[in-house]
Amino acid sequence: MIALDSSVLIDTLIADPRFAQASEACIEQALAKGEVVVCEAVVAEVQAMLDTKANLMEVLEQLGIRYEPTSQTAAMRAGHMYQRFGSRAEKRERVMAEFLIGAHALLQCSALITRDSAFYRDYFKGLKIIDPTH
Repeated sequence: MIALDSSVLIDTLIADPRFAQASEACIEQALAKGEVVVCEAVVAEVQAMLDTKANLMEVLEQLGIRYEPTSQTAAMRAGHMYQRFGSRAEKRERVMAEFLIGAHALLQCSALITRDSAFYRDYFKGLKIIDPTH
């Protein structure tokens, strides 16, 4: 089971001129190997960006992507990682959703498809990253 980050899903849904083709190909390759899932943080972020009439869950179903809730253990890990982030002198702001996505992928999936590979490698050691841009 491979987790999908918000940015890659958004690339495909809005047909981003720079990233859509690579993101779509990466998702298709992952689906050919097995299940591709999103957690509630991805659902919330992406739904917020869609037309209010659009139902992301229906779109995900059409794409063959399944919703997989974050476990209690992964939610706790996300909190610990966010706390660690707050104690570091970071210049770029991060939101809790990114930590929930990373912990979900690390503890419940075999990999994460994301364009933000540096962040996830830094905070989620051992998480296999699939970057559609590389």
